[in-house]
Amino acid sequence: MPGSGKTYRVAVIAGDGIGREVMPEGLRCLVAAAEKHGFNWDFQHFDFASCDYYEKHSEMLPKNWVEILKPFDAIYFGAVGDPRRAPDHITLWGSLLQFRRQFDQYVNLRPVRLIPGVTSPLALRNPGSDKIDFWVVRENTEGEYSEVGGRMFSGTSREFVTQETIMSRVGVDRILDFAFKLAQSRPRKLLTSATKSNGISITMPYWDERVTEKAKEFTDVKVEKYHIDILCAHFVARPQSFDVVVGSNLFGDILSDLGPAVTGTIGIAPSGNINPTGEWPSLFEPVHGSAPDIYGMNIANPVGMIWSGQMMLLHLGETEAANDMLSAIEIVLGRADASEITPDLGGQGNTQGLGAAIEKAIREGN
Repeated sequence: MPGSGKTYRVAVIAGDGIGREVMPEGLRCLVAAAEKHGFNWDFQHFDFASCDYYEKHSEMLPKNWVEILKPFDAIYFGAVGDPRRAPDHITLWGSLLQFRRQFDQYVNLRPVRLIPGVTSPLALRNPGSDKIDFWVVRENTEGEYSEVGGRMFSGTSREFVTQETIMSRVGVDRILDFAFKLAQSRPRKLLTSATKSNGISITMPYWDERVTEKAKEFTDVKVEKYHIDILCAHFVARPQSFDVVVGSNLFGDILSDLGPAVTGTIGIAPSGNINPTGEWPSLFEPVHGSAPDIYGMNIANPVGMIWSGQMMLLHLGETEAANDMLSAIEIVLGRADASEITPDLGGQGNTQGLGAAIEKAIREGN
């Protein structure tokens, strides 16, 4: 099929645990999409951002990691961490969070979609009668997850700790701009803002003010606002009513797990850590983590890795290929063939078998 003919340079970091097992399945599906749609990949594999690398070098990343990764169009990331080998604060803060902040990946983007063949824990929900299909946009570099704070008088009765929330106009406005543009691009043109201005008296009213101001630039987008507690309840009670949801780092973190959970897809959910300007590479990863308890058993579900690749295709502008990949995921999971799907979905299949089935569906459309 004639296509863009472009070649995309992608840094591949499998990392730890099942990241190593699902990565090959993601790559095979990306190759299938590229061959079908007329573009190319230049994959380069790296062994850093892993416990193996840490044990050899006493650090998660080489000193020149920024220079190594900056030239790439995107980073395709498996998973990081194994608490039996290194504490999470070393593995996570030493790798993935470094990528997010150094590469200014200020958007964390998660799809919330009810997939055929995946049972929602909510009663009477199915893809035919209740179309749940929305995005959660999370601010990814500041907000509640700042490093500003400290501890004093440790170990005494006067001991106290502080942790500061940082909201800058630049940081808030740019995440809102991304969310409004995403909502504007969708048929429903609906944006929901997560807040808690009835309890958090400084930062959340400021967030609300910036939403109101930004809305003036997007008059065709309907805006609604909910406090985070009732918004979580609405995610459970009526998830089909949402289109694009935007929140601060903390609120977005909560909602971006809750959303996939109500569709039953938390184990196969993808995510993108995105620098919309293109100045730095964006990173795409499954949210399931390294799952060291099942590593080596060949039962890890590769859909999160494959779906993350689909998000990478969207980011790179290969929309038709991305649509084919998502359709392939839905075709394979929808037919619920026990010999193909992995045990987490009730099947007897394995990692490679499910990856091969999705690859075949990408190539053949069935």
